[in-house]
Order: sequence, then C-alpha cells, then structure tokens
Amino acid sequence: MAASNRMVLGPLVGSIDQGTSSTRFLVFNAKTAELLSHHQVEINQKFPKEGWVEQDPKDILRSVHECVEKTCEKLQKLNIDITNIKAIGVSNQRETTVVWDRVTGEPLHNAIVWLDLRTQSTVERLLKKIPGRNKAYFKSKTGLPISTYFSAVKLRWLLDNVEAIKKAADNGRALFGTVDSWLIWSLTGGKNGGIHCTDVTNASRTMLFNIHSLEWDSDLCQFFNIPMDMLPKVRSSSEIYGLMKICSSLKSGALTGVPISGCLGDQSAALVGQMCFQDGQAKNTYGTGCFLLCNTGQKCVFSEHGLLTTIAYKLGRDKPVFYALEGSVAIAGAVVRWLRDNLGIVKSSQEIEKMAAEAGTSYGCYFVPAFSGLYAPYWEPSARGIICGLTQFTNKNHIAFAALEAVCFQTREILDAINKDCGIPLHQLQVDGGMTSNKLLMQLQSDILCIPVVKPSMPETTGLGAAMAAGAAEGVGIWSLNPGDLTPVTCERFQPQINPEESEYRFARWKKAVMKSMGWETTEAPSNGGTSIFCSLPLGFFIMSSMIMLIGAKYISVKYRNPKAVISIIGLGIESAEVSIHPSCAETAVLVNETTQWTLDAADFLFCFGLLSKEILPPT
Repeated sequence: MAASNRMVLGPLVGSIDQGTSSTRFLVFNAKTAELLSHHQVEINQKFPKEGWVEQDPKDILRSVHECVEKTCEKLQKLNIDITNIKAIGVSNQRETTVVWDRVTGEPLHNAIVWLDLRTQSTVERLLKKIPGRNKAYFKSKTGLPISTYFSAVKLRWLLDNVEAIKKAADNGRALFGTVDSWLIWSLTGGKNGGIHCTDVTNASRTMLFNIHSLEWDSDLCQFFNIPMDMLPKVRSSSEIYGLMKICSSLKSGALTGVPISGCLGDQSAALVGQMCFQDGQAKNTYGTGCFLLCNTGQKCVFSEHGLLTTIAYKLGRDKPVFYALEGSVAIAGAVVRWLRDNLGIVKSSQEIEKMAAEAGTSYGCYFVPAFSGLYAPYWEPSARGIICGLTQFTNKNHIAFAALEAVCFQTREILDAINKDCGIPLHQLQVDGGMTSNKLLMQLQSDILCIPVVKPSMPETTGLGAAMAAGAAEGVGIWSLNPGDLTPVTCERFQPQINPEESEYRFARWKKAVMKSMGWETTEAPSNGGTSIFCSLPLGFFIMSSMIMLIGAKYISVKYRNPKAVISIIGLGIESAEVSIHPSCAETAVLVNETTQWTLDAADFLFCFGLLSKEILPPT
C-alpha cells in the first residue's frame, strides 16, 4: 500500500479472535473490509488426565495483550495511525468454562475446554433425574442435548469438585463465563469495574439459556443447581459493552477508551464474516474442530437428525434474533496436531498436505478420530479413535491421507443431516478456517460432498465477523451491514473430480469404521481401582465349576483310592493339569502341567482363582 494512501484509510476496527489453538488480534478497514495487519500466538493446552483438556485463563488473557501490542507495533511500522481504531470486537471458543473471583480477579481453576470429557459421570448422574434418561429433554428450550460438550455440566463439575469455587459461590464471589465474558470483564477493568456480560450466541451454548425468551432459565439453573448470581448479563451481539483499559506505557495503550462493541461465538462470527445473512446459507469452519452452520432465519428449526439448534446472531439490541442449525465435529485440525505432537508422523501442519499428496489415496485405510467421543450426528461419548483397514503396504503417507479424508467424511455426515432437516440440498459449501489453506483437503471435500467448495481469498472470516458486529454497533456506526453495502468477496472454487459412485463407496466404508469405533468406553469405574473376577459371568462359572471338580477329585481319591483327577485351568494359562489329592492329607492338592508342579493347600487353591491373597511359589 502506497504511503499516500495510508493517510486516508478511514476508520479501522480491531478484532480479538480467541480460539482453542491460538489467539489473534486483527485490524480491518471498515470501508473495504481489508485486513491491514494481525498477530497470532499459539495457546498451550494442558491434559492433566486422560480425556481432560484445560487452559490457563491468565495465559489466554496474556495472549490477547501480546497480540494487541504486537499488531499495534506492526501498524505503526506501516505508518498507520492506531488511533483510527474506533471499535473492537471479540470472537471466542465457545462452551469453554471459566470461573473467577470477582474481588481478587483471579481465576479459581483452569478453564475447562469444550473438548473435555471429565464430566461424563456428571452427565450420567443428571440423566438419572430425567424421565427415560432422555438426553433431548431440554432441547425444546435450549436446542441442545445433555452432553459433556456444553458449559452447564462443566460448571456443575467445578462446583462439585473444586473447593475454592464452591466456597466462592457460597460467598457470592464467584463469577462464571465463557471465554468472551472473561476477556471483556478483564479488558474493561477487571476487579476495578469490569463488565460481566456475554452475548446471545455464547449464552445459547451453556444449556442454561432459553433460546426463545433470550434469558437465563430459572428452571434449568435449578436442575443443574447453578447459582444465578454467577451468570453474566446477556446482551446482543452488536452493542457497546464497555471501554478498553490498557496500560498507557504500552503502544497499545492508545486503545484505552475504545469501545468493545461486538461479541460472537467463533462459529457465529464466521457465519457473519461469510455474510450468510439469508435463510438457507451455510458455512463450514475447519479449525480445531469442524462446525457447519446453516442460517434458518428468524425461525427456530429443531433437527431430527442429530444437529443442534443454536442462535446465529442478534446484531443489535433492537434487532431480531436469527437461528441456525449446527453440526459440530470435535476433531478436525486437532487430528493434524495429534499426528505431529503425539506420533511424530509429521513435523508441521503444512507437511501433511505433501505427504497425503504423495500417497494419493488412503489405500483402504480409514481413520475415525473420535478422541473425545463422537459429536454430531451421533452424540456418542463411548466412541474412541480407531484406524482400520491397515495392511503391510500401509505407510505414514496413507495415514496422513486418511486423516484428511476423516475431516471430509465428518463434514459429509453433517451436510447430509442438514439437507434432510432443511429439505433443500445445499448446492455449494462456503468454507473458512486455518485448514482451508490445504488445497488437497478442499479438493477431497468437494469430491466427497459431490458439490463445489467455495473458499474466500481472505481466510480470517471469524475475525472479520466480530469486526463487522463491532463496527455496526449503535454508537459506533462505521460499518454498514446492509446487503448493498457489503464488499464482494473474491473466492476460489473447488469442483468435484471423482464420480459419485466412488464417493459413495468410500463414504460407506467410512461409516462402517464409525460403527466399529463405538462402545469402547463405559462410565462405570471399577471398584477400588481394580476389576473383580466375578464381573465376568464366564469366569465366575469357571471358578465355581473348578471348585466343584476339586471337591470331586477329593471324593474320588477317598472312595476309590485314585489319587488323580484331571482339570483344565485355562484362565490361569494352564491348559491341562492334574489335581492329586493325597490320601494322607486330604486338604492338599498338587497341580501338575507339562513344566511345573505346585503343591497347594485349600487356601492356596482358592488363591489361584483370585479369592484369597496368599503367595504361592513353585517348588524348587
């Protein structure tokens, strides 16, 4: 951009895009929607136990401050006056749950990330309170099934298991929020007058919010036993919530006093950024997870095929609320990160495209990355990840290809469900998110869906959506959302290149793999950390029958003076053994197999079957 043009950029809008894997701060020209500069910081995730996913709320806040500061430095190097930033929007990872102390401003526990599975036992306990254990019992109010995914069960777990949070809640000091609430509260003053609020899109992901009345629901709060004074005030997605407060010694200190005036959950922000304002328009975002939203207008459509009903946006206090059907996939970009960090198959996220292209096929290998169970359309928490169809020919390139295909197959399942619920098939899919830079993935997606995939040339649609909401807010008014005023978006199109029969064949085999991934986990924990042998009916029957055979052997030896009877102890790895009852000592048995002989008294024999704890050593 020429220096002479830099002086006439017009008003600018900043956007905080706080996702699961990273945080960005972006600055857009409000007149042209041009992205002028941005900075990105990766977020550390913690896995304290299997299935647990946490983040430090203070790390999240620090990442925001760093991104804002670095972006302002970049703008100054471009000779762009940062005082032209007139508003700031926030988009955020949804459902992730934060609880902090309103007096000290300190988080009371790490944030529980939306992917986290620790609350499965909480879900099971709650379902016992519902007639027929119906997961969809509250769907008419919330649009959501009872699941580990949503914030209410995470908050319930924190209140049950973290003493500091329970105590703070009892004392009226605990504040709850999704990441947007934590950031807005912190950036507008924190313990010194910070604004505790959220918007309707984020509230609709908690399971505590009535998506019709647009209010916290007292009956839901009572069911989950959540104190309502913990909850943030619910606002529209586009209005002034409060003013930024930043240390004046920083370059970004010039943003002090700038209004935070836009707030959208990340998927709603992407829907706005893709300008899907018409009924029936849809977008799919490829991030840590994969989320396909279809705008259903001002009517609330309930799915019969495993989709969620959610609030798309409400762009102003006096504006109508718009709804969406949503298909949520837990693992998309996260599977690439898993291949990189856990298996070391790839060195970078960019390398997977090259590896998959070298293979050109999965060679019959199918990957179901159900690391956190299966989300839409199955909602099956018992599922776990599998890779099947392996042969001696399979190599890491085939697995890389199968991982990319898995993202596409999951999207296909959601798209099929949306087409069934809406009754009008989508003729193209608008896409965005970090993974869309992978052109092989986009071509695979078009092949598997059998429709064109349309990718905008500017991929930061989530940040753009939050900026649009902020700039359009009453009292700011620098960004018009009128359809005629929206800047046309240039796009890249990917057309299907395989025949539909091949697509259907591959999809059918994927679904077969999905079925095999289910039922791996149960919510019943073994008592005392171990498994009783009597939990197995066949083993229990074997033990009892073996005891009867021992008694029979004793009877034979006494009555017929035949000292030996043969039994099989398969459960102990002794395929054939003789039990000798010594006439001189009827309480002693001798077990003999091909290699070893043991002499056992009655207690020893019982121990062999796990009934008593007495050590037995083979004879020397």
